[in-house]
Amino acid sequence: MLPALVVETLPRLVRAIKLLPLEATPDETEALADELCGITAMVAEKFTNDRTAEGIQRALLLTVGGVSLGLEHEVDTDDDLDALDVLIEEGAESVFQAGFRMVRELSAMPEDTLVGEYDTDPVYAQRRLKELFVDLCTADPGETWSGYERYLSQLKQRQGVQAIVRAAQWLRRHHYEGPINDPDLNAEGVIALAIIFAVEAGGRITARTGQREFERLVKSVRRNKPDFEAGWAELMARIPPAHQAVIAERIATYRQHCTVLEHIGTKATMKQLFGELENYAGSELDADLP
Repeated sequence: MLPALVVETLPRLVRAIKLLPLEATPDETEALADELCGITAMVAEKFTNDRTAEGIQRALLLTVGGVSLGLEHEVDTDDDLDALDVLIEEGAESVFQAGFRMVRELSAMPEDTLVGEYDTDPVYAQRRLKELFVDLCTADPGETWSGYERYLSQLKQRQGVQAIVRAAQWLRRHHYEGPINDPDLNAEGVIALAIIFAVEAGGRITARTGQREFERLVKSVRRNKPDFEAGWAELMARIPPAHQAVIAERIATYRQHCTVLEHIGTKATMKQLFGELENYAGSELDADLP
């Protein structure tokens, strides 16, 4: 068996710079070098200990990665000559700023569907930004760099989480008792409650509940035996198009398996059902009974 081929993928900036002797004038080369030095000094000041050789070295690695990230985003081909053209025409600083904006916008997206005050604290937000920048943009000029691929992977994952969080926030704003403004949010829990309570029909949106209200739901379902599908259709009719995909996906999941809905019409005890509801709603349940 032949050994697997290892494809070396150097940072995009390095690959573009290798073309300088044949493709750029001495003035263009000098201008690019000056810009890269300036970026490195700025990064050293803001992100490393710029008074040490180690700090300058780390800043160099971050500059290589930051500019490379911007190039991967700004250049829509794999041609490194196109990347060099962008560097010369737009300037390395502009490309670096584009890369940094990508990291900043990614950092502002939620990593998890559990959101708390920590996630909106500006001090922690800056710390997360710095950590993400260092993680994605540390690029050794002589080694393979996968920062852009990891950025794309995280972007896709966080966009999915953000869609869930925004859907839950919309449900909270339209809670039947009035908007819920609690800064702590269990987005999956909010969506779970909305879907479970929707089976009663009527189109009412429930984004938070307690044991008394859940007991009322159970008694209503057992007495009236509503059509779950009709209730979900009424819920979906109220959901804005931007959030429908998230809610529809969760409904499909709960249609296949949800212990609360599977047992709600049986002789299961309220204690058992409420315990199962806790598994879905988590912190979105209010303990309103002693």
